[in-house]
Amino acid sequence: MTNGVENSTIIRLSRVDARIEAYDWAFARENTALIAAHWAEISVDKPAMFNGRVMLQHHAAIHDGVFEAGYFETDYAAFLTWRDVGYPGPIVRNGFAMAALRANDGAFLCGKMGDHTANAGKVYFAAGTPDRDDARPDGTLDLAGSVTRELGEETGLRVEELQVGEGWTALVEQGRIAFMREVRIDLPADEARALMLERMKHLKEEELSDIVIVRDLTDTEKHDMPPFMRRYLAHMFDGE
Repeated sequence: MTNGVENSTIIRLSRVDARIEAYDWAFARENTALIAAHWAEISVDKPAMFNGRVMLQHHAAIHDGVFEAGYFETDYAAFLTWRDVGYPGPIVRNGFAMAALRANDGAFLCGKMGDHTANAGKVYFAAGTPDRDDARPDGTLDLAGSVTRELGEETGLRVEELQVGEGWTALVEQGRIAFMREVRIDLPADEARALMLERMKHLKEEELSDIVIVRDLTDTEKHDMPPFMRRYLAHMFDGE
């Protein structure tokens, strides 16, 4: 537990206030050799992987339904190494926004990550660890903008084709907070999937290998889906 944000919780939020701050991350500073070796190992057969800059969360608190968080910038390689060795050191989290995309027949639509990505084969909503593209001039992070940007980059869907909800549902875990925002598309799931697969053929970078339709919890068992995704979908289906 840190600053009132406890692991294994699901929290409904009205707003997320995220600000970029200076932070001395000891793990990255003290483990340069380990990070370089790990990156060389995991990227050797994935030349498309890029060691860019990402934003991680180093403190957080919730006040009256508002999630207040501080983020710092680090290398993607440092983040993946820290994740893969079990999140050592003081509490740091990957606090990212996700587009919980739902068709007009009630089914959810998830992406299956391509073999060339760091999370090959995993099935989850469109998302990305925050980076410089999400930074505003005033030093805040635009997580709401990240929702539609990542969805567009991964599936080719456009903002005007979607109905984007208000507020967030946050799923808190060790090393991770997924900020889910509900997004609707006014098509049946099969038609929405076909549209996205066609659009994906023309994207500059194709991150996804497929679009997966989830109509109930039994569908989640057919795929390599992270536990937090299963928890969110159970939360949504149980609430209906």
